[in-house]
Amino acid sequence: MIKSLDELVNAVAQKGKRRIIIAYAQDSHSIQAADMAIRHGIADITLVGDEEQIAKTCRDEGIDMGQFTVVHEASDMKCVEKAIKMIHAGEADILMKGLVSSDKYMRGILNKEWGLLPPKATLSHVAVFEIPAYHKLLTVGDVAVIPAPDLNQKIAITKYIISTAKRLGVEIPKVACIAPSEQMLPKIESCVDSAIITCMGKRGQLGTKVDIEGPLSLDIAIDAHAAETKKLESPVAGDADCLLFPNIETGNVFYKTCTKFAGAELGAMVAGTKVPCVLCSRGDSTKTKLYSMALACLSV
Repeated sequence: MIKSLDELVNAVAQKGKRRIIIAYAQDSHSIQAADMAIRHGIADITLVGDEEQIAKTCRDEGIDMGQFTVVHEASDMKCVEKAIKMIHAGEADILMKGLVSSDKYMRGILNKEWGLLPPKATLSHVAVFEIPAYHKLLTVGDVAVIPAPDLNQKIAITKYIISTAKRLGVEIPKVACIAPSEQMLPKIESCVDSAIITCMGKRGQLGTKVDIEGPLSLDIAIDAHAAETKKLESPVAGDADCLLFPNIETGNVFYKTCTKFAGAELGAMVAGTKVPCVLCSRGDSTKTKLYSMALACLSV
């Protein structure tokens, strides 16, 4: 089982290189992460962006531009289109967002003519956190894409986080369906949906064997002492591998609290697409981008 994000990078390197293409890749964080990915042996990198700006950033950062394949395109949206079309042509395995805004990046992925979303698929987001205060990696969804997932979307998200945890080596993932309380409160949608998904998991309807519990409050999901105090017995309580969030507000606040207050590192990607797609914030660190690239490589 992979126990840290650095272990994830090493595990991917042992599998062999993948091909990553970065759309509008002219910012220092993207280029630094691309350089780190090459040095760690996890990927060959194609940068699509303004060649002059890419060259300047490489000079400023002391990075050898010759190690990259560079495709010139000055327009951010055209960079996304060109990168995706190169994936369709078999020239890359993974798409990654560079300096382009998330809405333009997602617009390209969702394009009905040349995008990367299969028919009837649910597009979501999976993140893997390494939190100093927690004893293992934590896989969560959705913190970035679906604002208010309905029951069917929550089922899809649950399957995505389970499959990601299994790729990390978790044989039987422990999934906590998060709600405000561990009590079954019929007037609260997250409690009802959590109970339904938990029932599905226990009946084998999520496609693989899992330990799943919900509704669960966050403290019970991650703190064994809280679970003991509240007298809730479950293999998931205090030892969750995966967290299913009820909406984007909950997930996004968790993500930013962990990274800004708790010193967490993470890797993240879009799920449900034809190929893994790395979706990092333009403000994310170089390490986050590297870990996200490694997570995507693990999924190929």
